[in-house]
Amino acid sequence: MAEQHAPQAAFAPEPPAFATLMVATCNVLNLANAGRTFYANQESYSHTEFERKIDWLGERLRTLNADVLAVQEVWDEAALKAAIGRSGLQYRAVHVPGAENGPGPGGVHGGAQGTPRVGIATRLGVDEVRAFTELPAGLAVDVPGIGRHTRFERPPLLVTVRMKHGQRVHVLTCHLKSKRPKFLLDVQGAALEDRDDPKIAAVATLRSLVMRGTEATALRHIVVDLLQRTHDPLVVMGDFNDAPHSVTTQLVAATSEVAYNKAARDVALFNAYEVQGEGALKKDVAYSHVHQGTPEVLDQILVSEEFVPGSRFSLGDVRRVDYFNDHLHEGRDRSRSDHGFVRALLRLRIPA
Repeated sequence: MAEQHAPQAAFAPEPPAFATLMVATCNVLNLANAGRTFYANQESYSHTEFERKIDWLGERLRTLNADVLAVQEVWDEAALKAAIGRSGLQYRAVHVPGAENGPGPGGVHGGAQGTPRVGIATRLGVDEVRAFTELPAGLAVDVPGIGRHTRFERPPLLVTVRMKHGQRVHVLTCHLKSKRPKFLLDVQGAALEDRDDPKIAAVATLRSLVMRGTEATALRHIVVDLLQRTHDPLVVMGDFNDAPHSVTTQLVAATSEVAYNKAARDVALFNAYEVQGEGALKKDVAYSHVHQGTPEVLDQILVSEEFVPGSRFSLGDVRRVDYFNDHLHEGRDRSRSDHGFVRALLRLRIPA
């Protein structure tokens, strides 16, 4: 009689292991040291106002608990570090190029001059830090009444971080020009134009549009250079000052191109809110700013195809996106931001 063998048990492959990456973006509304002038037509913060502002921000940063934190509207790097100190979180690196503090030229005590800056804080290791000041070659334009626009008004900041398992991730933060009309001012901040003239207001709005569109195009060039022929994941987040499907945001992301050309995924960006996992709770309160009573999504987190399941080069996914915006309904106060904060929980596979 032939010897019988028990059937061998089938072993299912082990599920992949993932590492998580929490990222968040915050427009902190004119974060400046006490007593320093940031805009000529606005009073500086008193010591009491400053303490209240960094206390409030510190509490929000502690709640966000992000591994990589992108911030906009920072006048003084020292003020951001003070807010982080109040949060109780430990960040290995804090970078706000152009807003560093210390004795500056002409007796100015450092910090940003003219416009606030963007910054990134992270608890991860950092491979590279790069601020983009000049627009890429060939993108300079003439702005009506102002002249040649050749530089980013608020330079985008690239920080390349390295996760514990060695994966490199590029994080790029930006703050594009707002839709607010850009009226001409003198050096003291006084108006040089009649703001009540609707024709002048239209030209002032055009100035802002030209600047935002040009900077969005320049940002697109940076994104393509980072993504083309590489597979390092990229996260772009910040204050886009426009909606996710607006022309200027799509200049940066080019997500719509994917519908017609699958190869476009290689250099496209995807709105994290729209590609988050099916099990995520997509709240009806997904807005980050309220303008004249209307909620808007101006603050966004965009990700490369490495975070999109089903993409050819997918390495992970977006698990969840949260909007922290309750404070927008607590009244106007300079200690609070006029923007909601956006946070995304991302995952990347750990190689076997």
